[in-house]
Amino acid sequence: MCRWLSYIGEPVYLEKLVFEPRHSLVEQSLRAEQAKTPTNGDGFGLGWYDDRKTPGLYREILPAWNDPNLRSLAHHIRSGMFFAHVRASTGTETSRTNCHPFAHDNFLFMHNGQIGNYSLVRRVLEAMVDDEFYAARQGTTDSELIFCLMLTFGLRTDPHRAIRKTIEVVEREMRNRGITVPFRFTACLANGESVCAIRHASDDKSPSLYWRKRDNHVIVVSEPLDAESDSWIAVAPNHTLHVTRDLQICEEPTMVATGCKGAA
Repeated sequence: MCRWLSYIGEPVYLEKLVFEPRHSLVEQSLRAEQAKTPTNGDGFGLGWYDDRKTPGLYREILPAWNDPNLRSLAHHIRSGMFFAHVRASTGTETSRTNCHPFAHDNFLFMHNGQIGNYSLVRRVLEAMVDDEFYAARQGTTDSELIFCLMLTFGLRTDPHRAIRKTIEVVEREMRNRGITVPFRFTACLANGESVCAIRHASDDKSPSLYWRKRDNHVIVVSEPLDAESDSWIAVAPNHTLHVTRDLQICEEPTMVATGCKGAA
């Protein structure tokens, strides 16, 4: 399983979270503590927002701990909203196009988890993707396909409905094919104005997800970056967390209509 973090708040240099904490994301790429596999060495990626409408993106197939370009970029890039991701492949090849985050227009998306027996549902799910998003797809992962489905189902206009419908469609097609391997979906979306993080699974083993708010920022992570355990709050299983630019936070069940405002 992959490890990732997202940040929203006062602009900081990316190295402050990617490298500096005791259990930083780079440290997690070597020694994750709450993942099925401790090593996440199948590539990494950064996505960040600055003065432009669309996000910057850097992805590489090297392990995060072994790329000097990552250290240099994290030292120089300063952003008030960014994603970072280290990948452990669940079956698709290690390539730049399969590394997270994925970007489309002003959206960023990254994911930890998998569609159970993905090969059995891939074709039917791909057939549901609108031509616009199918043509823009670059890789072969189930993660990017999930992103394309959310865009198809109206991510631009109603994010919560798009997330809910995507989950419903994936689980329906898995049931139709008698798939019992679970669908695991802990993911994060941003549109430059807000962040939306989802913790969901078709069984009772949702991948871990935590958040912490300090005076001028909110961090959402696969696992805590430090030993201050009391400061990290676990997102409830099958819930969605929304964080706006002014750091208003709302957590709601994923599969029901939400009262959250300003969602990604």
